Amino acid sequence: QVQLVESGGGLVQTGGSLRLSCVATGRAFSRYAMGWFRQAPGKEREVVAAVSWSADETYYVDSVKGRFTVSRDNAKNTVYLHMKSLEPSDTAVYFCVADSRGVSGLKSPRYWGQGTQVTVSS
Repeated sequence: QVQLVESGGGLVQTGGSLRLSCVATGRAFSRYAMGWFRQAPGKEREVVAAVSWSADETYYVDSVKGRFTVSRDNAKNTVYLHMKSLEPSDTAVYFCVADSRGVSGLKSPRYWGQGTQVTVSS
């Protein structure tokens, strides 16, 4: 089993920045696509960003494109989500996800973290 642990969430004001981190622990964690989902109050979970193992493929939902950057450090089994120009609509629980099937597999990820709360005040 792979365990994903997110950190870096918190309360920021509109226009601020935040960096989320997710560390994978457990068995070997190689060639996994990783990314981030989020779930706002009363809304469905949506994929925010994803990156392939080699980082040659990325995905961003339109609402965050240009503001969020996903990156990874495979030596540390860690994926990051750097968020800037945050808006109240970004308020959500952010979940780290991983899947060995590549970016396309993150439509239905095999592994999920517990989530970290991001709150953007207006």
